[in-house]
Amino acid sequence: EQDYCAIVKGIQEFDFEGDALPSKLVLIGSQSFPLAMNPKGQVLMAASRYGKGRIVVLGHEKYLTSFPVLVKNALAWLMPPESKSKTVGIQKNLSSLAGSLPLKTEVGEFRNVGYAVYVTDAYSVDTCGKDLVAFLKSGGGLLIAGHAWYWAQSNPEENALLSFSGNKVCSVAGIYFSETPGECGKFPVPMQIPSNLLAVSIGKDFKDDLQFLLKGVSEFDVRGEELASEVMAHGPLAFPITLTPNGRAFIAGAYYGQGRIIVATHETYLGRNSLSNFLINAIHWLDKGRKGVIGIMPQLKDAHRVLSKSGLKCEFTGLRKDLSVFVCTSYDDSKCNQIQEFVAEGGGLMIGGHAWYWAQSNPGLNVMTNCPGNRILSKMGLCIMGNTLGGDLYKVQQISEYGDRDDLQFLLNGVSEFDVRGGALASEVMAHGPLAFPIALTPCGRAFIAGAYYGQGRIIVATHESFLGRDSLSNFLINAIHWLDEGRKGVIGIMPQLKDAHRVLSKSGLKCEFTGLRKDLSVFVCTSYNDSQCNQIQEFVAEGGGLMIGGHAWYWAQSNPGLNVMTNCPGNRILSKMGLCIMGNTLGGDLYKAQQMTEYGDRGTRAYHFRDLLQRFAGHVIQGQDLTEHEQNCLQKLRRDCTHYLRMQAHDSASYTSMVSLITDIVKEAGVPQVCQTCPVQSSKDKMLLHVGSEVYRVCKEPDALLPYIIKNLPNLPSVFNARIQISTDTSDREEWISTGLYLSPGMRTYIAVPPEIKGKGWQLQIGCQTDCLGEADVLKRAPVVHERFALDSEMLQVWNLWGGLIYLIAPPKSKLKGVEVVVQTAIKAPYYKSGKTSVEDWVKKIRNAPAPWAELEFENIIITLHSEFIRKLDRPDEVAAFWDSIMKGVAELAAKPAKFPRKERFVADVQISHGFMHAGYPVMIHSTSAEELLNPETARKTGIWGPIHELGHNQQCSVWEFPPHTTECTCNLWSVYIHEEVLGVKRENAHPNMSVENRKSRTASYANEGRNLEQWSVWTALETYIQLQEKFGWDAFKKVFAAYHSITNVPHDRDGKMNLYAKTFSNVVNMNLAPFFKAWGWPIEPSTDEMLSSLPGWNDHPMAQY
Repeated sequence: EQDYCAIVKGIQEFDFEGDALPSKLVLIGSQSFPLAMNPKGQVLMAASRYGKGRIVVLGHEKYLTSFPVLVKNALAWLMPPESKSKTVGIQKNLSSLAGSLPLKTEVGEFRNVGYAVYVTDAYSVDTCGKDLVAFLKSGGGLLIAGHAWYWAQSNPEENALLSFSGNKVCSVAGIYFSETPGECGKFPVPMQIPSNLLAVSIGKDFKDDLQFLLKGVSEFDVRGEELASEVMAHGPLAFPITLTPNGRAFIAGAYYGQGRIIVATHETYLGRNSLSNFLINAIHWLDKGRKGVIGIMPQLKDAHRVLSKSGLKCEFTGLRKDLSVFVCTSYDDSKCNQIQEFVAEGGGLMIGGHAWYWAQSNPGLNVMTNCPGNRILSKMGLCIMGNTLGGDLYKVQQISEYGDRDDLQFLLNGVSEFDVRGGALASEVMAHGPLAFPIALTPCGRAFIAGAYYGQGRIIVATHESFLGRDSLSNFLINAIHWLDEGRKGVIGIMPQLKDAHRVLSKSGLKCEFTGLRKDLSVFVCTSYNDSQCNQIQEFVAEGGGLMIGGHAWYWAQSNPGLNVMTNCPGNRILSKMGLCIMGNTLGGDLYKAQQMTEYGDRGTRAYHFRDLLQRFAGHVIQGQDLTEHEQNCLQKLRRDCTHYLRMQAHDSASYTSMVSLITDIVKEAGVPQVCQTCPVQSSKDKMLLHVGSEVYRVCKEPDALLPYIIKNLPNLPSVFNARIQISTDTSDREEWISTGLYLSPGMRTYIAVPPEIKGKGWQLQIGCQTDCLGEADVLKRAPVVHERFALDSEMLQVWNLWGGLIYLIAPPKSKLKGVEVVVQTAIKAPYYKSGKTSVEDWVKKIRNAPAPWAELEFENIIITLHSEFIRKLDRPDEVAAFWDSIMKGVAELAAKPAKFPRKERFVADVQISHGFMHAGYPVMIHSTSAEELLNPETARKTGIWGPIHELGHNQQCSVWEFPPHTTECTCNLWSVYIHEEVLGVKRENAHPNMSVENRKSRTASYANEGRNLEQWSVWTALETYIQLQEKFGWDAFKKVFAAYHSITNVPHDRDGKMNLYAKTFSNVVNMNLAPFFKAWGWPIEPSTDEMLSSLPGWNDHPMAQY
């Protein structure tokens, strides 16, 4: 913002009227930002930084004289403060400008000595382009002006982004002259960096790139055991290449600066024979016709073997400036800056690796920003996600006339499918940048290979590194390596680990060699797991290199649950700037069809691209523009991608902050549906707005200003101040929620004073009791995620939740504290009853009338959370307490556990839950419609409460005596029967219709007569086995069996072994041979079990003997 304000200081309006028709500028990366934008969202002037220097780009050379104030401000901003020289060099075609500048000027061709700032048109830099890049990188200032639309019309076969002379300089800083003329007029100068809903678009048609990369590639075979990640192409010059049927990308490409990148989300993909065609294409695409050296990281031996077939010279090496392409993994970002610089200055980067393992190993970090691969790739508009994506055979995507057709035609030439079947679990990749595009997708639109342009280079991302070396993907990989090489015929450098990638890519005819990133490479092939060379990779691509990168992010995401996969995962540190991002989800291997080239219109389908569909969605909700059926079907993916993108929280990136601003505008313009039980949300549009509204609230600059657009009727409830919460706890081996009796309204903010005893020791604060995520529900009666957690890592912490909620302290496992005090600055009192502390009189007179809409009843072993309306007329909470105390005592008795639970069970009654009528867990979730039965002991003693006890029974099940899936919904009912008969006095036949004598006999006879097939032994049929045992031996036998299991070790893991152990354990407890009984039920009793129990008395008249 400060840079922008300095450049437009004193300017109220830009008058673009006249005969100067500018080019629209395309911006990528984190440093570039618009200076002037028309109402259609077209950028006409922009600025950026590169290395130590700064650059200002104007969309027409006449603007150098028609905007004198802007030029004066720009020169002041561009002037290096430490430079001894203050001379402004002026290209000789602009000599008339020299006399109008109040600075020391020198007219002439560029020379790298003596100038502080250089001013040039965009047409005269062919011979000095590399010198200008070096000048800029070392701290010089550059003012460049011109347009590319006329050049593009005169050179219809050329790619303006790559070949227009001005782009050979500007692109390293993330600014491109496009072939699209900008619309002119008079436009006001905003106080902040301009943004526009229509500015969310892709920056390039990737048809040629994909055609090159997919030439001869029909499928991506990434079958095998490798577990990849998803890659997200989020930059304007990034694009997915290979996707699973549900649209998750595992290979992607991008342009960055003057270079290119290919990313595969597993490093083994870089050397897969099955991917050799694609890898060779990719290495040529990255090489850009230079026929340079392909440097391959020494670990990527398979990548060297494959890429050596490209015809390019491949050698094992680290990153070198003389490489044409560098091939590496994404697990090391020690050379991040060098890789980024290598690409920015024209190198190709082929990189492979996943992010899921990093995500799992770094649960507190953001995979999208911290994961090494993403440190390298994020600047390039690519991001490896923390999810997993399994190997399979994936077909090549169809290519439409829209968007990235040229790239896809190249990349998918000869590619009909992507076979990534096997054990490699990949991730999805998101192409979120304007120059990023998906390449290989699942049938449901999830991309697993993507591509992008970044600077002067290109990127291909595959979301499992093994994809880079798959023989089944060889056609695509060879296309991709050629697409990345861009005809340079340079060296394809392959990370040494990627042996299969080397083997496959070597078929491309390009020289492939194992090496780290080198500047002389044409393309670099690597994994996404290491971002130690993040900057170097980004620079390598920006300056013209190609990047093929492979890796997933799901393992990293699982290993780092507290971190953001989009920003912290190594692969995404590399890729996110390139418009690509590897997601933290998983994507299984399969055989996926390649995109087919179709004409756009009635005969074709518009390919999914994050930015383009977001722009189309904005037009749909704000201007009423129709979406096609295909676009409607893609809204669920768009919703998911928006969520992932916003969670990058890359607030230091102008591209990201611009996107946040645009999405904020969409929410303000369209509004958010006021979801509730009586106004459920069903349409894709409304669900999209609800999701995005929730997510953008978390990351936008002024959430309080956005709040009324999301929640229109904000409650105004009386508050309490400096509420003191006493903590005395002794937790077991699981985390525990500690109730506070306090509530925050939607959007309400408060401060928490954190005592030193818990600060930085794993404690958290949670706002909201509704922890079920409803993300995939068809109908929503509330927002999908309505709780927030904050780590208590500082002495004073501000907390809030868009949706409000009860305040909880979350104690980590094995925490023992007494008398520690937490202070909540401002909150709202909630109705909160606690056995042994709250008197009935206080409850009736004041506590139950506390203003919060949520209430809690905390008893000896259970806590019930429900809407306050259910307790406003509750007169005897002590009777409800006694009722639940007796139930929980019975639960413990049957389980043969102490009466005092190590952690109190919880019920939460919500308007909607994630699955089922109720479900077990911590907390047990039930629908609000069932809340009242929890508070009515009298009714429960007459008709029972089977469902809630069933869920408490689920929480008592132990894997050692469980035989899923047979007994999953069976043995929990033992507690239902026991509690009803022994505690509530309700006979089993009256407790549930399925427990009637007639139903029991019918089920048993049917099971026996139909062959006692164990596959049919489940739920009520399976429960009969246990009930027959109970009716013979009583409940004490079960208590003794469960008690015995508390001390049994070395329990078998297989079903049959566990069933035999159960038969032996029960037989020994009751001193009777039960093997014949269990055999009669179809259990797989082994001869050794028969022999072991043969000395015990037999049970010859068991109930199954009659059948």
